[in-house]
Amino acid sequence: MKNKYKNESERLKAVAHPVRLKILELLLLELPVEACSVNAIQKKLDLPQSTISQHLQILKNKGIIDGIKTGTKVCYRVTDMRAAKILQILKQ
Repeated sequence: MKNKYKNESERLKAVAHPVRLKILELLLLELPVEACSVNAIQKKLDLPQSTISQHLQILKNKGIIDGIKTGTKVCYRVTDMRAAKILQILKQ
């Protein structure tokens, strides 16, 4: 039981950052499936590409998102739908 809470706590920490919350919102609600690359996210958030990449890596390492490589581009998608629920709760 202790490890479960530790893992869940780590996931919550990963989500608990304004930029990462916005990235999740973009992936879930705003960006079409074919426009989910680092460049598309970077244009929407107007932040350096390296910053976006770092945040995506944190979300990916915690199992919240996944990247699917298509040619030279990686398309990101949310795989942990609990993140969608968290966003929904925060927007209330």
